[in-house]
Amino acid sequence: MRVKICGITSVDDAIAVAHAGADALGLVFYAASPRAVSLDVARKISLAAGPFMSVTGLFVNADPEFVHSVLNQVPLQLLQFHGDEAEAYCESFKRPYMKAIRMRPGLEVSSAIAAYPGASGILLDAYRPGVPGGTGDTFDWARVPQGLSTPLVLAGGLTPTNVREAIAATRVYGVDVSGGVESAPGKKDHSKLTAFINNARRCMASA
Repeated sequence: MRVKICGITSVDDAIAVAHAGADALGLVFYAASPRAVSLDVARKISLAAGPFMSVTGLFVNADPEFVHSVLNQVPLQLLQFHGDEAEAYCESFKRPYMKAIRMRPGLEVSSAIAAYPGASGILLDAYRPGVPGGTGDTFDWARVPQGLSTPLVLAGGLTPTNVREAIAATRVYGVDVSGGVESAPGKKDHSKLTAFINNARRCMASA
């Protein structure tokens, strides 16, 4: 089970995430988010995370020039698009990317996933009108499609308490958490993030 801890805002939290055994961490480049980071801080976090950590940059309907400016200054291994970005936009940066799909009512999930054949993975997140992510809400895990070749990452309202149930219900490739392991927006609780990672790993070990 792969685990990503998103919304990292400090070097201390990045080091804690790495020591706890996460596979990836996320940096938010969306000014409206309480977890947004400056380019200077993002670069420091990326370098502190270590060579085997997948550092992910999260964008929401960003101007392409801004994305390129981030890529020129921050070493990112993966891009994550959380807005209404089309496939051509996502592909234009010539980097591996993950497209977030918010599970709004009535969405035909498999068709939405199929619209991004070049994605390294698809992140399925809870839907709240006008909010691109980080809501702390869950969605009906029975809606997660099975048997697809595209790796699926589950997000939305995950915590150390419910992550094992979520994995058992969905059998996804990975899980992504932000608010569920925080003491305040953008401040990670190191005990919670360690518990989250350990519980996710134990779920797969016992499967």
